[in-house]
Amino acid sequence: MKFRLALLSGAAFALSASAVAQDANIDGRVGKLEKEMRAVQRQVFPAGAGKFIAPDIQSPTATKPENTTTTSATSDLLMRVDALEAQLATLTGQVEQQGNNMRGLEARLKILEAQLASAQMASAPQETEVPATAQATTAPSVLPAAAPVPVAVTVKPKPVVAAAKPVATAAKPSAARVAAVAAIERPATGDAFEDGYTYGFRLWEAKFYPEAQATLEETLKTYPKHRRASFLRNLLGRAWLDDKKPATAVKVFYDNYKADPRGERAPDSLFFLGSALTDLGKTAEACEAYGELTKAYPDVASGRLADRVTAGKTRAKCK
Repeated sequence: MKFRLALLSGAAFALSASAVAQDANIDGRVGKLEKEMRAVQRQVFPAGAGKFIAPDIQSPTATKPENTTTTSATSDLLMRVDALEAQLATLTGQVEQQGNNMRGLEARLKILEAQLASAQMASAPQETEVPATAQATTAPSVLPAAAPVPVAVTVKPKPVVAAAKPVATAAKPSAARVAAVAAIERPATGDAFEDGYTYGFRLWEAKFYPEAQATLEETLKTYPKHRRASFLRNLLGRAWLDDKKPATAVKVFYDNYKADPRGERAPDSLFFLGSALTDLGKTAEACEAYGELTKAYPDVASGRLADRVTAGKTRAKCK
């Protein structure tokens, strides 16, 4: 019995000793791990402890929004650049087309001016040939008879003088016209350009076209680069057109469009250019002017000038 008790007590002591040794081994391993963790923590956070290490699984999600935002911004920028390039190409094409149309109109107008100049020169000699023919017909009559010669010489020059007088008297305004023009108020606001334009407009509105032409031309000569010169040139062309002088009006309207295609009255000048060309019988050129108006200024041609353009095309019989 005593022997069995001794064996049991020895076994219990051995088990307790092994348990104590095992606990000591575990404590040592745990302590070692804690030291290693603290060492790692000091390397990761040299400024001190208490920091939180985010899990690795969250790192990709944190960078995704940045990459997505950068990619989206780059894509938007590329799309805007492509759109700008497309718009620039479209505008370049329109400018080139407008330049070609302007060159075509200019060439046709030069031909028209040459035709008008030759027509005026052709009509001028016919008026001067009358006295020359009269003198030529009287010359043979001088040879056979000596008596009629003084009579022919004294009588024939008189028609020449009489033919020159109407030209001088036609250009001279009557006293009543001078008084009527003087009755129109000339503004004096301190702005010389606006005063000249307004006074020219009042003269044109009162149908004193030559006086309006002189006033507007003088104002334009003094202020050719004024910001409202487009208005003045267009009104000057209308003064010539309403004065039944479409040939001069054609040049004024075309010059206004060519000098300032972005001017506020450039579309109007193209319309009146077509009207003046129609008055001259140049319906093909008039239709080209209306076509240029529609291409260069589609909003104006289909807006405030729509009715006029339609009527002008009908009058010129444009297709």
